[in-house]
Amino acid sequence: MWPDGQISLSRVAIMDYGYPPVLLPHAVEAKLGQICRYQSVQPASMRAREMLASIGESSAMNLLNWISTQKIRDFSAFIIYMVKNMNRPPDVLSSTDDVCECAPNLEPSSLMNDFRCNTYGSNEFQFRKALGELEFRKAFLILNYIGKQRIDDVLSIEKIRTWKDLSMQCFEYEVWRTVGERYASQTDRRNLDWDSGKAENYQCHVDPVGNFSFKGPFLESTQTHLRRVLGDDKVLTVKFAEEMVDERRGEFNLSRSKNIFRRIAKDGILVGLRRYHFFVFKDGGKEEKRKNANTTGVKCYFVCMKSDAESDMHTPYILSNKTIQEARSMFMDVHTVPNLAKYMARFSLILSKTIKLEVDLGSVNIERINDKPCLDNHNEIVYDQNGQCLIHTDGTGFISEDLMSKFSKNIFKERYLKQKKVETCLNGMELNAKSVLDEEIKYVSGDLHLLIQFRLFYDGCAVKGTVLVNKLLPPNTIQVRPSMVKVERDTDFSRLPSFNSFEMVGTSNRPRGAALSRYLITLLSHGGVPKSCFMFLIQAALDDVQNVRYSKKLALTAAVKYQEISDNLLVARMIFCGLPLEEPYLQHRLSILMKEERKGLKEGKVLLPNSYYLMGTADPTGKLKGNEVCIILDHGQISGKVLVYRHPGLHFGDIHVFTATYIEDLVEIVGNAKFAIFFSTQGPRSAADEIANGDFDGDMYWISTNPELLHYFKAGPPWERSSSEKPPPQRKPIEYSPDELETELFDLFLESRFHPSIAKCAAADSWLVYMDRLLTLGDECAEEKGCLHQKMLKLADLYYEAVDAPKSGKKVEVPKDLKPERYPHFMERTYQYTSTSILGQIYDLVASAQMDVPCEDIELLPCFLEEVEPSGMEKWKGLYAQYRDEMNKALSSTDQKKSNADEVIQNYKKILYGAQEYEERTRPREEIFREACEIYAISYFYAKEKSDIAKCGFAWKVAGCALCELHALKQKKNSITCLSSVLQELLK
Repeated sequence: MWPDGQISLSRVAIMDYGYPPVLLPHAVEAKLGQICRYQSVQPASMRAREMLASIGESSAMNLLNWISTQKIRDFSAFIIYMVKNMNRPPDVLSSTDDVCECAPNLEPSSLMNDFRCNTYGSNEFQFRKALGELEFRKAFLILNYIGKQRIDDVLSIEKIRTWKDLSMQCFEYEVWRTVGERYASQTDRRNLDWDSGKAENYQCHVDPVGNFSFKGPFLESTQTHLRRVLGDDKVLTVKFAEEMVDERRGEFNLSRSKNIFRRIAKDGILVGLRRYHFFVFKDGGKEEKRKNANTTGVKCYFVCMKSDAESDMHTPYILSNKTIQEARSMFMDVHTVPNLAKYMARFSLILSKTIKLEVDLGSVNIERINDKPCLDNHNEIVYDQNGQCLIHTDGTGFISEDLMSKFSKNIFKERYLKQKKVETCLNGMELNAKSVLDEEIKYVSGDLHLLIQFRLFYDGCAVKGTVLVNKLLPPNTIQVRPSMVKVERDTDFSRLPSFNSFEMVGTSNRPRGAALSRYLITLLSHGGVPKSCFMFLIQAALDDVQNVRYSKKLALTAAVKYQEISDNLLVARMIFCGLPLEEPYLQHRLSILMKEERKGLKEGKVLLPNSYYLMGTADPTGKLKGNEVCIILDHGQISGKVLVYRHPGLHFGDIHVFTATYIEDLVEIVGNAKFAIFFSTQGPRSAADEIANGDFDGDMYWISTNPELLHYFKAGPPWERSSSEKPPPQRKPIEYSPDELETELFDLFLESRFHPSIAKCAAADSWLVYMDRLLTLGDECAEEKGCLHQKMLKLADLYYEAVDAPKSGKKVEVPKDLKPERYPHFMERTYQYTSTSILGQIYDLVASAQMDVPCEDIELLPCFLEEVEPSGMEKWKGLYAQYRDEMNKALSSTDQKKSNADEVIQNYKKILYGAQEYEERTRPREEIFREACEIYAISYFYAKEKSDIAKCGFAWKVAGCALCELHALKQKKNSITCLSSVLQELLK
């Protein structure tokens, strides 16, 4: 085999058992690459690479040198054939022609069977069998912790079996101590709260040559229909990388990698004795891109289709003996959709993050009611250019009062009890979270949600949209419309059991203040709103930003607004417990929040008084006229003029002026339910469709009653769908063979993952450049303004087409003549010009504002030093040094940076509290207080030594809750408790 220390062997062959292949010595790798280049053949398969590994470097080089002189038809088959026959009598290899011509023609199945037998034999099977005897998450943890090692090189079968009956916490400790410390990165350690009840995300990362690495499980607070039905451990999130992360980067091109990825999708991934197959993918959207700027956000999921593991033998598995298509049909009859693009767009509804609403759907009367058509002045139905009937009720239906009442309570308990969104404001007493929540539940139980955004999976159908509470409906009734049914039941299909469920995505909630955006500002400016309106708001917001570090109210507001970057409301806790604003680390965190606020202000993101977002629906009374809306807020329906817009509208007419009107008959239907905007169901076109191609399946609408904007703004003609070419006829999914369908679907994933469409971004950016220019031109430039206007109309159409492209299957591209050559300086792109429009002026105003720099002096608070003894600090001095090393590794990782850093912090919280959080502590409080003060002193002295305030963060991230409570106790004053949701409401 390879010389010691030269290369680390992988665990098991990729195609057969789901483990990464061996990494070959550089000389062998170089020779393989040379043969591929000179003879234009595909790279050696994983099996071929394993065969080369089995004969050692010298023999492998001799073999490859000889192969390089031959005519090659199938490189991988040739290697496998030659290695298998190396131990035969010499006469077997005497005919070069026979070898070259026959080897490539061997049946793949025979090659695979022979390879399995010769490479692993019974011993490897025994290892997999031993893993299969463990609870799956235990087996997965071993695969995570052994890194790139072969399992039989680092563990024995007997050792694995001795861990079988350990508790999860003890098991993790033993596996980490035995193999994890040597072979895994600290960031891969999963020292979790194993009984948290949170969802567990198991991941498999695949590099361009097909090497596997297993990561996780990662805890998540949200759940999907897919995981809820199959179980967390039956779903594998698979991430296909586009570049290497080691010294071999650049050796592999994307086309070769795609062939490897296709083979993985075809053969599946074997984890232990479970086989996972490609099932579904979805674009994670902006949320995923924010987490990692280097990803396209497209997520791929494999599901377990078969298991021979002993731990699975005693529990029937619903997908056993099913094909992939049969498994999908148990969620919905997705094969009935008209094209492949819609296939995955609709099937990915099972990946929506939802709350399952407990209801027996068999006892619910699910009715189909008609959509309300658009009628012209002659009371005739209006059709679009494709002959489709235009409707006013796209995406919205009804739900009876009893079901809405039940769901409202269900939703509240799910959101607050399970996710524990109680923030303690530290009064030195134990907080009974449940008692507080019970009172809150009693409070909300009398008020129904007005709208629920949902997913309904029922007997093969998939329905999405919103349902409006309707007190006139009989009990136990849900009414859906044809526009809400995204996948129809196949009446000719022999039904398998269906995973029926009613799932909540969102609800109509009390609105918070809404901010402006660059698109809104430019559209409002084009409609006549003067620059001074926006500059006044920006200047006032800048003044507030300057005072964040000196005003507790402004500091608290910023902490709640940016809680994701304020260490989960840690800054708010520090303020609530009475810490002076001058405290060094508090000042440091506030300065970070100030920078974030400035960044938003540069882009025009400033709160606009009397503005908010509401979920939209259709008027159930039919009383509203075309230019009217009905808006229900805290104190009921409002009246007067309002502006309405839907992000991301780019058309000049996407901001509408409506008259908010009181509808007496509406109270009879919705009762006291609140927070929504109702649009008219009269006229030749839906108002929602006029506003950026909107509908009522959960879309949020920006609403403003700001008197200054209403005074100046003049609405333009609404957007109208331009005639565009129909996409060419596409084959229906049902017309493909099972193998063809899987190949096409996975290729669709590869296209989305590695060649994502940029049309949407290109259209929006180009539109903004032309709008910037348009706003600076005077009446004397009528010809140029007309040209810009036409370009922007085309770009708006392209943008809306690109938004719908994932469902329509249409390829959308922005023509070169619609792309600008230079960009305004506020977009911070290359090839800039200096903009003088309102957006350029806002950017310059914020950029030129001088921000106070916080004092670098690091002074310690005496109250935290009173109980610190130098002799007792050794424990945490060592742990702090260890923490710094682990955190550096976590932050240098290429993926999961935030979750890795959070994991490191969580490990030290467990050491201090004996639990995940201070409120769940198992150690004596006085002991925790003493060690918290030691942590404070150690980290602050280290920060002083390094002249780096950020180094103080260890104390507050790990011991912050204890320090805040201790400080509050030392004030000897009364304090209160507060829900984070209430705090956000107060500071909205």
